[in-house]
Amino acid sequence: QVQLVESGGGSVQAGGFLRLSCAASGRTYGRNCMAWFRQAPGKEREGVAAIYTGGGTTGYADNVKGRFTISKDKAKNTLYLQMNSLKAGDSAMYYCAADGWPCTVVAPRQAEFGYWGQGTQVTVS
Repeated sequence: QVQLVESGGGSVQAGGFLRLSCAASGRTYGRNCMAWFRQAPGKEREGVAAIYTGGGTTGYADNVKGRFTISKDKAKNTLYLQMNSLKAGDSAMYYCAADGWPCTVVAPRQAEFGYWGQGTQVTVS
């Protein structure tokens, strides 16, 4: 089992920034591929960013590339998503996911991941 707990969400004005954190615990296996997804009310869950530790590869959705940065602190067992220049369209519940297979960092898919956090709300006004 892998337990994921997101934090760092909140309300911010357009143009602002937030850093989301995802603390992982439990078995370490399955953490090579992790990702951030988001889901707005009435919309499907979409992949935002993914990271493959084995190859040091990251990928981003086109609408967040250049604004968001995914990173991982192995020592702290924590995944991060730095979100800058936030837009109203970024408002959503953000979820951390782990145990991706295959690790499609360019376009992560929900079905590829076996573990999910409870989500943290991001609201941009």
